[in-house]
Amino acid sequence: MFRAEVIGSMLRPSYLKDGRAAFEQGNLSAAGFKRLEDRAVDQVIALQEGTGVDVVSDGEMRRFLFMGPITETVEGIEFVEHDRPMPWNSPEGELEWLPPAAVTSKLRKRRSMVTEEYSYARARARLPLKVTVPSPLVLYGFWSPKHSSGAYSDPFAMFADAAEVGRSEIQELVSLGCEYIQVDAPELATLVDPRIRDWAESLGFSAERMLTEGIELINSMVEGISGVRLGIHLCRGNNAGMWMASGGYDYIAKALFDRATAFDAYFLEYDDARSGTFEPLAGARDDKQIVLGLVSTKMPRLETREELGARIEDAARFFPREQLGLSTQCGFASIAAGNPITEADEEQKLRLVADCAHAAWG
Repeated sequence: MFRAEVIGSMLRPSYLKDGRAAFEQGNLSAAGFKRLEDRAVDQVIALQEGTGVDVVSDGEMRRFLFMGPITETVEGIEFVEHDRPMPWNSPEGELEWLPPAAVTSKLRKRRSMVTEEYSYARARARLPLKVTVPSPLVLYGFWSPKHSSGAYSDPFAMFADAAEVGRSEIQELVSLGCEYIQVDAPELATLVDPRIRDWAESLGFSAERMLTEGIELINSMVEGISGVRLGIHLCRGNNAGMWMASGGYDYIAKALFDRATAFDAYFLEYDDARSGTFEPLAGARDDKQIVLGLVSTKMPRLETREELGARIEDAARFFPREQLGLSTQCGFASIAAGNPITEADEEQKLRLVADCAHAAWG
């Protein structure tokens, strides 16, 4: 069990962003771009290790989106004009966002992204290395009745094919010796918001089905895998400082804890009032770990040790203290552009996670 955790993505260095743009424009070779990715992975692993956290990731430097192992490595997704905008929120208020792409044909895996990520990072990391794999349900934003129904009359058939891609990536990681895998499932936590549930319903997949059949699909990706620590991470959307949903975990907690049983740890966003109270944690089995995402990656303000310590004690009223851990609420860059904070903020926040976790649990 680890106490001071990272979630996954880290801010991309400016040279990597510039290199990606040059590569996409045909002004940088594939080999040159890979060298920049390698350099960025080295840099963010060293940064994480220097902060004192217990686990590191490769920062998802090789991905454009956190869900790259599905969206960037399969056939069947194209850039199109969506007809159903997704609800989002910014500090200025509610907004709508049109996803740039949709599933337009059957999903077929072209290559493994996690193989490259893990194989390289394993040789660089001195601490336990975590690799993230997206939930198949994150493709709910890539489902369009107009563009997708020709390939999938039922969106859950699309989710099932995405789950097969995800499981194959997980099996590849296990065969390479990976000992820590996290499935990122933000879509589950967005369902706490009635606005998101109404949007999902308008597309043909109900929240009830997402929380039953959907969670069972996610669980099936890791079920039966042994010798590997397995986590599942939930947040309410994380995109350049924006978010999708607000609301406590009450609506989804029972379904999550009763159905996502193959996981050892639940990583739950808890950085502000949008996340509600800790009371729903009482429904989790006490042989699991709950990692509290108390430190925000969305804003530069640095939380204090005192407030984090108080919130850990508050959570311990509902779930055994010895089964808790601490992390940021999400990654720092779910998309390559990153959240509106600096690399110095990022380092301070990870150092805070490490210091507070080690003070709380030794």
